[in-house]
Amino acid sequence: MLFRSFVWLMAIGSGTLTMDSMHAETTEVNVNTTNQNEGKPRSMQIEDLFKYQRYADPQLSPDGKSVTFQATRFSDPTKNAKSTNIHRIALEDGSLHPITSSPKSDTHGRFSPDGKHFVFESNRDGTPQLYLLDTSGLSEARQLTKISTGASTPVWSPDGKRIAFVSSVRPEWSELPFADSDAKNRAADEQASASPVKAKVFSKLFYRHWDSYVEDKRQHLFIINIDGSDCRDVTPGDRDAYPTSTTFSTGDDFCFTPDGNHLIVSAVPVSGESWTTNYDLCRIDLNKPSTSWEALTSRNQAADCSPKFSPNGKKLAYRAQARPGYEADRWELMIVECKPDGTWVGQPKSWTGSFDRSAGDYIWSGDDSLLFVSDDAGATALYSTTEQAKPTKVPLRFGSGRDEQDRSGQIVGLHAAGDRIVFARATMNGPAELYTGTKSELGSQVLRKITTGNDALAAEIERTRPESVSLPVEGSQPMQMWILKPPGFDPSKKWPVAYLIHGGPQGAWEDGWSFRWNPQIWAAQGYVVVLPNPRGSTGFGQKFCDEISGDWGGKCYRDLVAGLEFVKKLPYVDPTRIGSAGASFGGYMQDWFAVNEIAKDFKCLITHCSVYNFESMWGTTDELWFDEFEHGGLPWEIPGKYREYSPHTLAGNLGKYKTPMLIIHNDLDFRCPIGQGHELFQALQRQGVPSRFINFPDEGHWVSKAANSMFWHKEVFDWLTRYCPPGGR
Repeated sequence: MLFRSFVWLMAIGSGTLTMDSMHAETTEVNVNTTNQNEGKPRSMQIEDLFKYQRYADPQLSPDGKSVTFQATRFSDPTKNAKSTNIHRIALEDGSLHPITSSPKSDTHGRFSPDGKHFVFESNRDGTPQLYLLDTSGLSEARQLTKISTGASTPVWSPDGKRIAFVSSVRPEWSELPFADSDAKNRAADEQASASPVKAKVFSKLFYRHWDSYVEDKRQHLFIINIDGSDCRDVTPGDRDAYPTSTTFSTGDDFCFTPDGNHLIVSAVPVSGESWTTNYDLCRIDLNKPSTSWEALTSRNQAADCSPKFSPNGKKLAYRAQARPGYEADRWELMIVECKPDGTWVGQPKSWTGSFDRSAGDYIWSGDDSLLFVSDDAGATALYSTTEQAKPTKVPLRFGSGRDEQDRSGQIVGLHAAGDRIVFARATMNGPAELYTGTKSELGSQVLRKITTGNDALAAEIERTRPESVSLPVEGSQPMQMWILKPPGFDPSKKWPVAYLIHGGPQGAWEDGWSFRWNPQIWAAQGYVVVLPNPRGSTGFGQKFCDEISGDWGGKCYRDLVAGLEFVKKLPYVDPTRIGSAGASFGGYMQDWFAVNEIAKDFKCLITHCSVYNFESMWGTTDELWFDEFEHGGLPWEIPGKYREYSPHTLAGNLGKYKTPMLIIHNDLDFRCPIGQGHELFQALQRQGVPSRFINFPDEGHWVSKAANSMFWHKEVFDWLTRYCPPGGR
């Protein structure tokens, strides 16, 4: 969704590797840290965020005997120096082996169906390309693609003889033979790079996305034989064959049909992709590439994505929404009978139609059953479903240690091979670790943790266990909040509060880990951290989520006011030392706080990449479908709706309440463009309100670069300290 960028990121991390080989010497993945406190836990520091191992994308080998995963290591965060490599864990003995050792980025590793080959994506030579190695260990990784426009997201054919991948090309040459089209793309890129004129020319929307200009390129699907021959564009034409939007792209958003002669792809609309969410599953004939693609889900005017065939190839599953233009609509799991060539037999059926949650990442757990994850009351839960049975929560057991309590936390990256599954799990106590078990063990056996690279660092750091509270608000459903107390908490003292508002707005604070907005690092500064999930949050039913639409400053705001009143009455809280912060929608809410009476309760506010003016926001954001759905139409059709809860209409109240504000906004933020920050800062300064504006010219909606992140944290905590001194009194 438009502002969901603020919710948790399950990031990735690594150690040192030595060679490109499946049979490489075992290498420990560790972070060298020293406990200066003689075994006593210490408070978490900003720098620790870049010492933690960051794991992602677990993949089981076809025989289920090993797991590969990607891991990122920051060698020097002050210089943004990091590398991502791929590791393999042998499940029999737990030994760790390096697969790649690039100083840059190796990602998206995938075994061939027979396990004999392993393909991955790497930018080691400048542009992203695909590399292939023989799992027998008889050869080094060899570069498979040499396409000027780069190659990413490899997907194997069922027979293991071909690989499909994504590349962004100029559509006018996409029907030419590959050698000719690639030569023209290369020449065009070289000419543009050499030209002193850097002008960009656009003739249609979607012309920019997230933090970069799309220009006139299209994301197309290519196939290539594993010997490097017969590389060709199989989705020619002026249309994206792979979602550009991070909202709808879930990774492998295409797959081969069981016969290997077709692709099923989640394709963007022919036109209007900036203001419609009508993504269709299309069937592509690999033997007859055409600019006309067979739409399989044209009956549904909303989004369809994430196709996956059952193990026996007789069923196709995919995720679908029902309401056009609504990014936060409930995702259902649809299943349809198929022939080997992907032709549908009958109409799709929903296996989660009665389930009042969105189905997220999923896997087939057999030919007639699915496992999927879903946001659930401030965490992630695993569910099982079949055509005949309603979704049932699968209890998960992770042990009883400090960081392995029996709570689901946040689960991503489900993958299965035979009876075995693997996934990444994080909690507020620690970043993603990998767990594995058999499907038959789910709910009855403790799942096996197979990564340990963070254990030494975790033992050094005192972290606080989050507490979940529920309080009544308007309506029939209470609001859930997380509360984290600072290290060394003394209940007899009075403590300041950091009241953090999540993004989305259809997002949630979950029991997961973030490398951007991490509650533990806020608590470590000496604050009680409060994380409310008001109406509009996900994981509490679709009605609860829907109540934010068209009502940003209404019910959600009143829930947050109620949450703050609850917090102020806690016996250990100092109501004279409360600050609030948030990003994206959470930043919008800071702006809304600043122009309403609640501003008097805060000693300071921190707003990151916020929405301040709904009217100018529509005219500059990259995804129009969000604004138009949330407000119910175009701004000149219903101007009143764009002004109703827009902070800029009450700008005079900034000077009335004079709550100090720290504004952070970035030049490459095309979701909530930089002008939103400029407008707010000028209004504050003109009214003499203490304010500070931090601009990162090289960042988008997020602050992703390590050096920038450390600067961001220092400035944020300095501002908070200035107006809300930390520590118990």
